[in-house]
Amino acid sequence: MYKYFRKLRKNSEYKKLIKDRLISWRTEPVIIRIERPTKLDRAHSLGYKAKQGFVLARIRIGKGSSKREKPMGGRKPGKTGLMKMTSKMNLQHIAEMRVARKFPNLQVLNSYYVAEDGKQKWFEVILVDPNHSCIKNDQKLNWICKPSHRKRVFRGLTSAGKKSRKES
Repeated sequence: MYKYFRKLRKNSEYKKLIKDRLISWRTEPVIIRIERPTKLDRAHSLGYKAKQGFVLARIRIGKGSSKREKPMGGRKPGKTGLMKMTSKMNLQHIAEMRVARKFPNLQVLNSYYVAEDGKQKWFEVILVDPNHSCIKNDQKLNWICKPSHRKRVFRGLTSAGKKSRKES
């Protein structure tokens, strides 16, 4: 079934649908909780299950390098270090950390790319509630309830975080 989902994404009608969705997503808040994943096959491959204790959030993040504040004092414009300041972390890892700060009682399991336009990228982040009884009783998921996995996104332990650490 998931093979057909991936095939469908290459269709021009799907691309048109995403374009229409982006118009509405631009007016939404930066981080928004969503009911179900946009890419069901991708979410399931990263560990999402349609059960209690799982939360999905969509985040919009700006593309490109960050611009710094202009320093006081005289210096050559080329040496001010204002432009082209690229981050060592990839945008997906930054998105995961922002979502983790928004939902402090939940743990980030994983995230995946959804769409992008000229200015922004959208990611969906899979969050797990480690205090929920459904998660504690699940043998495959209760590892995230241990104290050693607390704030794992900030230590670069998600897949996007591991890629960020590997690059630098």
